[in-house]
Amino acid sequence: MIFDKIENTSLYQNLHPGFTKAFDYLRNTDFSKLEDGKYKIDGDDIFALVQQYETRDSANAKLETHYQYIDIQYIHAGTELIGVSPLYNQLPSKKDHKKDIAFYEGDASFIRLTAGMFAIFFPDDMHMPGIKTKESEIVKKVVIKVKK
Repeated sequence: MIFDKIENTSLYQNLHPGFTKAFDYLRNTDFSKLEDGKYKIDGDDIFALVQQYETRDSANAKLETHYQYIDIQYIHAGTELIGVSPLYNQLPSKKDHKKDIAFYEGDASFIRLTAGMFAIFFPDDMHMPGIKTKESEIVKKVVIKVKK
């Protein structure tokens, strides 16, 4: 797991061949003009999910991982907490290979992301996005899915 400011993406571009296209998209797109939805960057290998939602209490969320994709989660507007925990030998409480997701029970540590920050979650990084800080708020987020 990595989290940082969008200004520092050059530090991470060489970690995966798809990261250059993903970060270029994040730096060069005006997300205030995009509706919620899926936007292809490089076919099914790299695509963006633009979403706006209200943050929630962690009691209403579960840790998750993905089998086929790395998540780059970028906060365009708002602030949220994301629970994180390494995946060791935990067994998922629910999994869906078609939807590329598995859910887990367990404790998490929380990182705070504000507008202009991103986090990268690899397949062995459990994460719980969309968690409120003190109060719920509307967040606009872009999740770039990069095939591993």
